[in-house]
Amino acid sequence: MSMVSLGHGDEILKTESLKKHFPIRSGFFGGSSSSVKAVDGVSISVKRGETFGLVGESGCGKSTLGRTILRLFNPTDGRVFFRGEDVTEKSGSDLRLLRKHMQIIFQDPYSSLNPRMTVGSIVGEALSIHKIVGRSDRKDKTISILREVGLHEDAFSRYPHEFSGGQRQRIGVARALAVEPEFIVCDEPVSALDVSIQAQILNLLMDLQEKRDLTYLFISHDLRVVEHVADKVAVMYLGKLVEFADREELYRNPLHPYTIALLSAVPVPDPERKSSRVILEGDVPSPINPPPGCHFHPRCRYATDVCASKPPEFIEHGKGHLAACHNIPVR
Repeated sequence: MSMVSLGHGDEILKTESLKKHFPIRSGFFGGSSSSVKAVDGVSISVKRGETFGLVGESGCGKSTLGRTILRLFNPTDGRVFFRGEDVTEKSGSDLRLLRKHMQIIFQDPYSSLNPRMTVGSIVGEALSIHKIVGRSDRKDKTISILREVGLHEDAFSRYPHEFSGGQRQRIGVARALAVEPEFIVCDEPVSALDVSIQAQILNLLMDLQEKRDLTYLFISHDLRVVEHVADKVAVMYLGKLVEFADREELYRNPLHPYTIALLSAVPVPDPERKSSRVILEGDVPSPINPPPGCHFHPRCRYATDVCASKPPEFIEHGKGHLAACHNIPVR
């Protein structure tokens, strides 16, 4: 598969044909007869200081890709490069050092925080592990980070259950910032929040990115949110990328039938403007036994015989716009 790359600046992260398959254990001895192909050969390139948006339906492998990049999951195959260095096989102290530069903000602000730890301990723990500040300065540094994400200093001695969902997500953001990372995977960071709170967290993330020169991999199923924050957007379906482009290009001129269907489902805030909804037929196939050829062909109105037999390759259609489709719809 072609390397997905667009834009200028230094490359901070790259994956090459990255795969993550989860074996399915069966039988008395727990042997593996098949596997879930959660990520199945994904190649991306992320430039320093940008927000790389990753969208797709639930279960398409977005979160698994983000966690495999961070080495929370060990890759089944393929490579991960961070700042030009292959980090695929890192372990022990080398992997711990990598954690200082690559962090994650989890989707659920309720279950991702230890209810038995105070906020000061949750955020300040990494400061001690990575020896960023001395013990005497730990509290002051932690309070400074809490203020940076919009929390009062009295949050330091309180517990997660005392905060609202939006405040808990700010704690999650503070925890990620504590080690002063360069790259953050934002794994559906606002999907569990009310719409008004979503806007506050998104604005916070954008302000922090500018202030700290952060790079984001922003994962979401909400195309409106991704349009607001991303510089580039990749669309994922059943473990594979199907389309990639600059944000404005992709939203203005989607090429892949799956992307067209996703965008047609986005509500239009104009009662007089009529939108043409594309309804996808059938269920998402199982990643245990994905369809041959193009994984999307059983649900595609434009599918032909070649779609069922030959996997499509990424082909550029101008302006760095790539799509993996044998039959680009004429609209």
